[in-house]
Amino acid sequence: MCWSATADLAAGMGIAAVGVACVTAVARAGRGRDLPLAALPLLLGAHQIVESLVWRADGGSGPATVAWAVIALPLLVLWVPAAVLCAAPRRARHRLLLPLAVGVVTSAALAYNLANHRVTADIRGHTIGYGIRLSHSGPILAGYLIATVGALLLSGDRRLVVFGLLAGTGASACWALWRLEFVSTWCALAALCSLVLLGWSRGRPLPRR
Repeated sequence: MCWSATADLAAGMGIAAVGVACVTAVARAGRGRDLPLAALPLLLGAHQIVESLVWRADGGSGPATVAWAVIALPLLVLWVPAAVLCAAPRRARHRLLLPLAVGVVTSAALAYNLANHRVTADIRGHTIGYGIRLSHSGPILAGYLIATVGALLLSGDRRLVVFGLLAGTGASACWALWRLEFVSTWCALAALCSLVLLGWSRGRPLPRR
């Protein structure tokens, strides 16, 4: 996220509140398959809160920076396609196996890189730049977007497609404007798009008994 620790903390708390509302809505409706996706704003909100700790630590390579990288990279790229597959209608599940498989491979590659190379964070004015050494960064970035944005676009659910379009547009804008801070700014924009998931959580039909 841009600007400051305070901005990240406030955004994280607000997004986490959206996540609580999403989880509550699907839990009350008894839609257990939707819970992983409904919890996504909780994960994204926690991610912004962790980044506020990176700000307060003045960057570096401490625990907050490592936690930020773990959530943003191997965890998120696996969580999103798996959660979308759980929530998707039966007719769409077979095509979601591709982004899930890509997510598994990409997550493993990212976890390997994080385990073998130090992650650093540098405060650059009102942004944070993360130093993450990645082997084959081009294919990994492509896999990341296929697994996350691709899963949403292939979900077969109108609101999730809208979420995917917003996240994909945000990814393009972040890459064009803030290449060095791409992952940080994209995760923040994806988190702010979580309001779409609140509408999705409240508007889903009840499961058949």
